[in-house]
Amino acid sequence: MNNSTSYEIIASYLPKHISEALRKIPAADGENLSEVRLRRGRPVSLVYPDKSLFLAKNGTLASLRSNADLITISSEEITSVVQSLSRYSLHSKSRELAQGFFVIENGIRVGVSGAFSETDPPILRSFFGLNFRISRQVLGCGAEIFRLLMRGGGSVLICGEVNSGKTTVLRDLCRLCGDRWKVALIDERSEIGSTWDVGTMTDVLSGCDRSKGITMAVRTLSPDMIFCDEISTDSDQQAIFRAYGSGVRFAATIHASSYDDLLRRRIAADLLEKRVFNHAVFLAGSSFPGRISEIRRLSRA
Repeated sequence: MNNSTSYEIIASYLPKHISEALRKIPAADGENLSEVRLRRGRPVSLVYPDKSLFLAKNGTLASLRSNADLITISSEEITSVVQSLSRYSLHSKSRELAQGFFVIENGIRVGVSGAFSETDPPILRSFFGLNFRISRQVLGCGAEIFRLLMRGGGSVLICGEVNSGKTTVLRDLCRLCGDRWKVALIDERSEIGSTWDVGTMTDVLSGCDRSKGITMAVRTLSPDMIFCDEISTDSDQQAIFRAYGSGVRFAATIHASSYDDLLRRRIAADLLEKRVFNHAVFLAGSSFPGRISEIRRLSRA
């Protein structure tokens, strides 16, 4: 299956009884899998765009209402998985833990829930659950946006709700643009580039703060375009303004489910007012990840 490598990576971190059950699941049931969720004392769940199912001891998937013998995970087992994710050095992962996630092989983001310390910055000190979000490359999902950029140039803002496929679309668009122009990819969480093809002429700045990465790219890499995911802060906005003033184009993502929602976000509204982005692309939502529902022209390139 397309995400079989990511699926196997996740299984390799889990307790033996859970990984063995996961590996028994038919390949067809892994095709559209979005997340594997572990919550202490509760059944292991597999999340799809349109449903959540639970792992049974015989390797089948079932609903909560079924009579299946569902697999649960203990608090001790979750802590053991966290230790494995951190290579048995939680201190070395303090930056990630302060933000509540790990990034592992294949760009898989692992969200962590638990109790935070009272230190500054706060760090997760006990663990209640883990959410493995599967990263994937869907070749061609950025083609429509790429054709738009080929026709008119300019910059594009990819908008969508959680799990709508923003990063997947950005990754494929980067691949297409990076085979034609000099591209700098600011991969703050090391989950966009990872082991994926992001274009022959793409320079990746991995694990780097977005705003600092944008500034660094302009100063040292002379990109035609800069790609970045989930812009959200004043420093992101200011870095984009400065780079735009230097003639650099952008492809970026932002959490917004509609044009009205986008305008309610101050960071985006200011960028749109100054005509940094020429097009806004809206994705259909979590039930149809990566599908474009609307392309809105904001200004001429």
